[in-house]
Amino acid sequence: MSKIKAIDLFSGCGGVSCGLTNAGFKMTGAVEINKDAVEIYKKYKSLSKVNVILDDICNVRGADLLKNSNINIDELYLLAGCPPCQNFSSQNRNGRKKSKGEKEKLLLQYLRIIKEIYPPFVLMENVSGLKNKENLPILNEFLESLRNESEIDDRKKYFVIYNVLNAADYGVPQKRKRFVLHAIRKDMYNLLVANGYNISLPTPSHNQKGENGLLPWNTVWEAIGDLPPIKAGETYVGEGIFNHKCASLSDINLERISIIRKNGGSRIGLPTNLVLNCHKKYNGHKDAYGIMDPNKPAPTMTGGCLCYSKGRFGHPYQNRAISIREAARIQTFPDDFIFSDSITKSSLEIGNAVPVKLVEASGKSIMKEIKFCKKLLKI
Repeated sequence: MSKIKAIDLFSGCGGVSCGLTNAGFKMTGAVEINKDAVEIYKKYKSLSKVNVILDDICNVRGADLLKNSNINIDELYLLAGCPPCQNFSSQNRNGRKKSKGEKEKLLLQYLRIIKEIYPPFVLMENVSGLKNKENLPILNEFLESLRNESEIDDRKKYFVIYNVLNAADYGVPQKRKRFVLHAIRKDMYNLLVANGYNISLPTPSHNQKGENGLLPWNTVWEAIGDLPPIKAGETYVGEGIFNHKCASLSDINLERISIIRKNGGSRIGLPTNLVLNCHKKYNGHKDAYGIMDPNKPAPTMTGGCLCYSKGRFGHPYQNRAISIREAARIQTFPDDFIFSDSITKSSLEIGNAVPVKLVEASGKSIMKEIKFCKKLLKI
């Protein structure tokens, strides 16, 4: 059986494409506006032959996307997309102030392409804040347009299932909540339901304590504990280990991390002379300058995940921030997925990606549905 093809919109450096590839899909097309991210995407062997459109999604039309991806409009396939989500994030105070039009722009571009090609299956992931009260009107408009209940043609409307999932429940060594949406075109949905198929989001493989037959959450140390020790600002050079490089720390931050380590891993234990003035005035973001607990999943990797001052990104045992490779492992990228050697660029590439194993779980769930449909349709 030939591999089932998929397209990835807003592909970034390739977290979604990597996860879907692991789930058995053949990635044939992608769209991404950031040149640096595309370079990383194309370096990964499994994605090197994907036809990536380097452009603003606003300039891409559905017909061109299909042509670029070598997919016929009647071919069974998956369209995946993670519209950039900063404006929906509860952590982004500037995003909350933006107009409805500014917030929904890229979400509506995704909807536009869906409606230009009507793929049988759709996957979307976003920040959990998309379900927040202030963003709910935008989400509801998106869902209503997808469902398109007034449309008579089942090939132009979708059954939609969605929820906020914790990446740690799917084997990711990171507590990261994501809004996950699966949409099935109504003709395919009716076929599945008529033949007794139980449609659901991916079933968790892990939980916090490993109860009810599930595995316990994976921890930071299980993910990174075998990597060689390095000092702040160093790069490890050795066969088979790539991007094991971390940011340098000033003398005062080395002093801070040493004291924080001795006082439970949080900056609340710092003496007054080492507390930043901004923290004296504003006590939010208490994870800043924190140290990861080796026996728990990591906190959410962000676009600043390689900077010690931007979150709880201190190494569990070494006086430094986590390395590029350590952050990549926490996001469940494979070790042969090579990132930029720039700390700043890699931090954005990794932090903005969707955890690979979370996407893989969705991909496997959707793959089962597609194969069931193909079997019934004898294609």
